[in-house]
Amino acid sequence: MNMDHLTLYGEQFNARLLLGSALYPSPQIMLDSLAASGTEWVTLSLRRQNPAHAQGDSFWQLLRDSGCKLLPNTAGCTSASEAVNLAEMSRELFDTPWIKLEVIGDDYNLQPCPFGLVAAAQTLIERGFKVLPYTTDDLVLARKLLDVGCQALMPWGAPIGTGLGLMNPYNLRTLRDRLPDTPLIIDAGLGAPSHAAHAMEMGFDAVLLNSAVARACDPVAMARAFALAVSAGRTAYCAGIMAPSQTASPSTPTLGQPLLAMPQ
Repeated sequence: MNMDHLTLYGEQFNARLLLGSALYPSPQIMLDSLAASGTEWVTLSLRRQNPAHAQGDSFWQLLRDSGCKLLPNTAGCTSASEAVNLAEMSRELFDTPWIKLEVIGDDYNLQPCPFGLVAAAQTLIERGFKVLPYTTDDLVLARKLLDVGCQALMPWGAPIGTGLGLMNPYNLRTLRDRLPDTPLIIDAGLGAPSHAAHAMEMGFDAVLLNSAVARACDPVAMARAFALAVSAGRTAYCAGIMAPSQTASPSTPTLGQPLLAMPQ
């Protein structure tokens, strides 16, 4: 039995791949992609839907029927107060204390605002939310978020929707090394399954993505590919990846082997 669970706020999960619900060619392809990925989580944005419209209700019902745990997010918020208000609305509407917290500080690269993020996280933690903050790969900011009560962090690999992969491996490795007991989920910027495998090989606990699957030519097949990549990366990390070397080392030993006679 596989006992390698992902633990977030005291709850255990089997899947280490989280998927978003936007940008798919159709609702059915979205549902098929969720199923193919094996995910237990699906993110959704109240800001991106109008609660007054019936189509929003039907879309949310599709997500409820998927069997996945709903993870509302505060996408599009640019201040702590705006994010807190949206989180409260999401908790009431979806009946969940879980929230993916986003407070955007720059419209160009959608970089999180460190000040608004910490302020919003502190307020939401105090109000009983289970906060998964979308943050940069900055160690100091990460520690501030932990100080206000966050029990997991979601650093970006690259700006949202770029598909550039892990742009700053040094910072990401620093986060992993300096915060060994904190669940870390790479969120945003992944474009290929190899990016996800790399993140998992580095010791990250999970990855969250949307565009890389939804914008693929075959989203369902791509969801399956990411699931395999995440599983392979996690297995490799747990197995212990060999240390790299600057010099060659023969894989076939010669000690004790008989010498072959040279041809005359």
